[in-house]
Amino acid sequence: MTIDFLLTTLIVVIAPGTGVLYTLAAGLSRGFRASVVAAFGCTLGIVPHMAAAIFGLAAVLHESAMAFQTLKYLGVVYLLYMAWNALREKGPLKVETGGGPRSTREVIVSAILINILNPKLSIFFFAFLPQFVSAKEATPFPHMLELSLVFMALTFVVFIGYGLFAAAIRNHVISRPQVLTWMRRVFAAAFVGLAAKLAFADQ
Repeated sequence: MTIDFLLTTLIVVIAPGTGVLYTLAAGLSRGFRASVVAAFGCTLGIVPHMAAAIFGLAAVLHESAMAFQTLKYLGVVYLLYMAWNALREKGPLKVETGGGPRSTREVIVSAILINILNPKLSIFFFAFLPQFVSAKEATPFPHMLELSLVFMALTFVVFIGYGLFAAAIRNHVISRPQVLTWMRRVFAAAFVGLAAKLAFADQ
């Protein structure tokens, strides 16, 4: 474990993306507990991509244009769906005073899907992890697994920080309907922007 890996990971995790956006929305709409659930779901959504990188499956995704395009456009459609929902009262910014088991399940499933349906993550980790593993290592698997777990842990911690911030300003937002309306529009626009970025992404 090197300081370079920790710093690089921290920069990557802090950078706003779909996971950060969804965690913020969960914190604003349902409070801190929901943001923790969203952070956990987003972290779980990283697992398939890290597994792909560790076992070399990302190389297949990189070489297969059809596989990449299929997964990419599924991700685009889902992000546009999230944008549409953000504008509705039943979307991710629906204000709730409490969250039952069903709402918790919805939050975590949506969070997982947001990260799973992003093929660029697999390719990112395929290029990212090997940089911190020596080519001389006879068995690089344990080292890559260790780095992956550290990445996931930092992701969870940072996302909880985002959620804590969102929950802290929640009362100021939901007590002002006009502010909430603009927040929905901002989140919807952000989801559309992320969808456009993914749609024009190359392998």
